[in-house]
Amino acid sequence: MTLVAVTQRVTVEPRYGERRDCLDQAWTRFLLACGLYPVPIPNNKPAARALCSGAAIDGILLTGGNDLVAYGGDAPERDETECALLDLAEQQDIPVIGVCRGMQMIQHRLGIKLQRVEGHVTPHQRITIDGEPGEVNSYHNFAAMQTLPPLEPWAFAEDGVVEAVRSPDHRLVGVMWHPERMPAFAAADIALFRRVFGA
Repeated sequence: MTLVAVTQRVTVEPRYGERRDCLDQAWTRFLLACGLYPVPIPNNKPAARALCSGAAIDGILLTGGNDLVAYGGDAPERDETECALLDLAEQQDIPVIGVCRGMQMIQHRLGIKLQRVEGHVTPHQRITIDGEPGEVNSYHNFAAMQTLPPLEPWAFAEDGVVEAVRSPDHRLVGVMWHPERMPAFAAADIALFRRVFGA
């Protein structure tokens, strides 16, 4: 069984005065289609590190939702947790995939500047993936126009936005689209997750 630690968005339920960790059920369906099993991770740094250190985790998935605090977001506990998980992944050589905000977190941690972009909230966006034309969904308002080592870009939108990055060994990968939100899961996305996480 290949276990993947999955980070969660923070939502606020004002009726009960609660800050909640939430995960779209589509992620479980997508990961199961990849032969992977999700382990939802709370937005609590000590708990997250303990779970990922002691639960035989095979990979870490940084999901979408919540802007980074540096760009106006209001979930500092999530930023802190995900930074800690990226540190742990580097220390223990755990593969990581970042999706949308997750890719932004990877970029931000490496000093890559994000900027506000227009026209990137659509179910159909044409991009170039590894030099070939493709189409994905897009649900983000911030993005980068460049990357820095050790990351290399491998997908671009028509306006030059970097849509995917990876490390030379492909154990740190980011994509700006949402594989879990596709009406039918894309074979290329399933193959990517299986390859990175060793399913």
